[in-house]
Amino acid sequence: MSASEYPPTSLRGFLNYEPVPLQFGTSGRRGKVVDLTQLEVYLNVFAELRYLQNLPVAEGGILRGDQFYFAYDLRPSSTRRVPELGGRGEIAQAVVQAAEDAGMTPLNLGPIPTPALAAHALHHQKGCIMVTGSHIPFDRNGYKTYSSRGELRKSDEAPILQRVAHERDRLYRQVFHESLFDEAGMFKRGPRELPLESPAGRRAYARRYVNFFSGSNLQGMRLLVYQHSAVGRDLLVEVLQALGAAVVPVGRSEEFVAVDTENVHPGLLQQLQSLLDNATLEHGRFDAILSTDGDSDRPLLLGVTPEGRVKFFGGDLLGMITAHYLQADAVVVPITCNDAVDRGPLREILQPKTRIGSPYVIAGLEQARAQGKARVCGWEANGGFLTASDFRRGSQVLTALPTRDAFLPLLCCLFAAREQGVSLGELFARLPARYSAAGLLAEVPRAASLAALQPLQPEDPQVVEADWSGGHLVTRNADGALLPVSPGLQAQLEQARARLVGIFSPEAGFGALVRINYTDGLRLYFANGDVAHVRPSGNADELRIYAVADTPERAAAIVREGVAEPAGYLRRLVGG
Repeated sequence: MSASEYPPTSLRGFLNYEPVPLQFGTSGRRGKVVDLTQLEVYLNVFAELRYLQNLPVAEGGILRGDQFYFAYDLRPSSTRRVPELGGRGEIAQAVVQAAEDAGMTPLNLGPIPTPALAAHALHHQKGCIMVTGSHIPFDRNGYKTYSSRGELRKSDEAPILQRVAHERDRLYRQVFHESLFDEAGMFKRGPRELPLESPAGRRAYARRYVNFFSGSNLQGMRLLVYQHSAVGRDLLVEVLQALGAAVVPVGRSEEFVAVDTENVHPGLLQQLQSLLDNATLEHGRFDAILSTDGDSDRPLLLGVTPEGRVKFFGGDLLGMITAHYLQADAVVVPITCNDAVDRGPLREILQPKTRIGSPYVIAGLEQARAQGKARVCGWEANGGFLTASDFRRGSQVLTALPTRDAFLPLLCCLFAAREQGVSLGELFARLPARYSAAGLLAEVPRAASLAALQPLQPEDPQVVEADWSGGHLVTRNADGALLPVSPGLQAQLEQARARLVGIFSPEAGFGALVRINYTDGLRLYFANGDVAHVRPSGNADELRIYAVADTPERAAAIVREGVAEPAGYLRRLVGG
C-alpha cells in the first residue's frame, strides 16, 4: 500500500498523506475524520455495494439500477468539510458518488435517526447507508451499511474486505490526472450539494410509534427532552406530543455534543440536573428527562425523584421493562448487560448471551426465531432495542426492526408506568435490585488494550468461562458444556486469576474472584456479588469498564476506581 509500490504517475503516487484503511468496528465502520478522506469512504462503500449486488436478494442482495437510501446525523463532517479537521468531511457526498458509480440510484432521506432509515429501507427491501459516528467524539465519524434484509453480518466482513483491497488497488493505480480525487484524497470537483431530501423515512418512523400506541396516551405526563445535537431531537418531541405528553425541549446545541448512554458520567448528570432545575422554575414539575445519542439509536432516560433530583436508569434496565411490556417469549442480550435479567421473570426466556455489538445480538435473535419463538427481541447495555419479529398491541402491529432503536424503549417505559399507575422510579424499583454503571479511559489505543488483555485470556479459544465457585477450576465452552482442564491450561488460568486479584483486590472491596467469562473481553464475577467487565471499544481507542453490584453506590465506585488516573484498575491493566 506504500507509494513506492505504484507508478509515480498514479493516484497513490500523488497522495500527500499516508492512507489509514477504514476498519469494521463493533457495529459499522468508524475512524478519525482526518483519516476519512472521500477516497477512503468511496472505495469502501463502492466495494460494499458491489458485494451486495452479488448476493441473492433472499440473502440481502441489491439490484443495479435500484434505489439505495442514505441518511446522516448532525456531525459537521457528515455533510460538510471541516477546516479544523484537515478539511475532511462531506462523507455523505462520497457515499452518493460511490452509489451512483455502482449503478444505484441514491435517495436522500435527510438527517434522521439510524433506525428510521433502517425501518424505511427494510420496508421497501432496499439497501441503505447511515453516515454517523454515533456516540463517539466530534473528531471521529463513520457509516453503517444495511443490506436489503438488515445489518451486515459478521460473516460479510471478510469478503467485503477482500473487495475493498481490490478496489483500493484499482483506484490507487489510476493515472492521477484521470482520477476523481486530488492529492489530499478529496474530490477534485470540490464541495457538492446533496440530492434533495425526501421526508418519507421521517414520516414513516413517526407513524410507526404513534400508530402502535394509538388507543392510549401520555396525557398528564410532563417530559423534558434533552435535545443537544441528536439527529432525532425534533422527531422525539413530535412523537411524544402526538401521544399526548406535555413536552419541553432543552439543551439544543448547534455544535456536536458526544452523548454516550454507556458513559453517563457525573458531569452529564450535573448538566441535566441544572436543565431540570431551570425548567422546573419556569414550567413546574416534570416526570422524566428523555434523550438519545447522536444518531438516536440509543435511549437515555432519567426519572425525577419527589425531591426533584434526576435518577438515571441504565439502558439494559430499559430493555427489561420493554421486553416485559411487549410480552416477549425470547430475549437476547450481550454479556455486558445487567445481570438483573438473570434474576427476574425474563430469566425463563433468556437466550444464550452474546458478544458485544448488534451483529452478534442479531445472530442470537435469528437463532431464537429459528427455534420457533414468536415474539423475539433483544437489547444492548447502551439501551438500543431490537425486535426480530412483529409485536401486537391490541389491533396494532409493530413490524420487526432488527437494529438498535431508541424510541421504542423510551415509549414502552413511559406507557408501562402510565398503565400501572406508578412513577418511573417505582416502575424500575420493581426490577431485581442490581445496579449497573459504566465508564471508559479515552485515548487508549485498541492495539495496546488487546495486547494487555491477551495474556489474561485462555490460549484455548474453546474456553469461554473459567469457574472456581465450586472450590476447584472448571472450564466451559460457549454452550456451557464442560471442557477438560490440562495442567498447562490450569497453570495459565491460575496465573491470570492471581494477576487480576492483585488489581481487583479484597482491599478494594471485592470478594473472592470466582468466575471469569471471556465471551467479549474479561467479565469478572466476585463472591460478594460484584461484577467488573473490561473490554476495548470496538469503535474507538477507548478501554471500557462495566460494573454490576447490589447497590448503585458500589457499582459507581467500581467504575470510578476503574477509570481513576493515574493508577485505577484499567490503567494498571494496560501498564500505565
